[in-house]
Amino acid sequence: MILDYLFRLRALIVLAVLVITFTALSPAFLTAGNLTILVKHVAINAILAVGMTFVILSGGIDLSVGSIAGLSGIIAGGLIHSGLVLHPLGVIVYFHTWLVVAIALAAGAAVGAANGLLISQLRVAPFIATLGSMYVARGAALLTSNGATFPNLSGSPELGNTGFLLLGSGTYLGIPLPIWLMLAIAAAGVFVAVRTPFGRRIYAVGGNEKAAELSGVRVARIKFWAYVISGACAALVGLVIAAQLGAAHPATGETFELNAIAAVVLGGTSLMGGRGSVGGTIIGAFVIGVLADGLILLGVSEFWQIVIKGLVIVLAVILDQMQQRYALRAAAALRR
Repeated sequence: MILDYLFRLRALIVLAVLVITFTALSPAFLTAGNLTILVKHVAINAILAVGMTFVILSGGIDLSVGSIAGLSGIIAGGLIHSGLVLHPLGVIVYFHTWLVVAIALAAGAAVGAANGLLISQLRVAPFIATLGSMYVARGAALLTSNGATFPNLSGSPELGNTGFLLLGSGTYLGIPLPIWLMLAIAAAGVFVAVRTPFGRRIYAVGGNEKAAELSGVRVARIKFWAYVISGACAALVGLVIAAQLGAAHPATGETFELNAIAAVVLGGTSLMGGRGSVGGTIIGAFVIGVLADGLILLGVSEFWQIVIKGLVIVLAVILDQMQQRYALRAAAALRR
């Protein structure tokens, strides 16, 4: 019983150990300024990882989230910086800022929907489907901007498209807006996973797809919406990054999918699906963020940081396998 609790709380234990260690080694770690920067960085990965959690819970994987983030940022940047050029009419249309945000979010959700259709309807393996869409979305971002950056996204009062930068740099009650967005997405994710029929069904699909289908669960629909959620979360991340930088670049989000998957795995979600939680994912995102921030403060080489992050991920997977074997042995002992 105690071992089972230790397995379940492993991400929280690791987080506590990291915080204590870096606090002892670096006086600058536990300062208000550093913690604010740390949580802002964590927010990016946490929002992305919440969407990834639903995909992995359903038994899938989504390699396209980083490219979706880049594409949504470029779409928003292009609409604010250059507007929508209607060549047949010879006019340029500029949208209101919140309409720009809605269009970019819809684009991310549309890529997620395409992934969902490929996987749920055409039975394409999730790895292959999302690998393909990763390249398509990245290529679309490069084509949209011709490989260039859309700078100066502050907008113009005359065009009614100002205020976009607040998404990345605004504050409410003294707390940066990206942190509020992380809290809102995390709360919504927990509610959906725990309190809604969709959440219960996504666990059923990931746990045993055939049994879920025989019990009346519409497996294809559940998988479809899991990828839509992932695409929308990725699009939001792209918008936040573009707003923080004040510019949109087509390479934004490269390797973000790896950090998101790492946060999900560190948080205790099984890569086989059917087991895990959004709350655990948020803790996993903080583990990655604290580890990266602490190593930077200690002056550890960037190359060693990559090695250490890889070792932590491998260790998380090993612990997940150990937990599964322990659970199987405990279940077998109860049946005797």
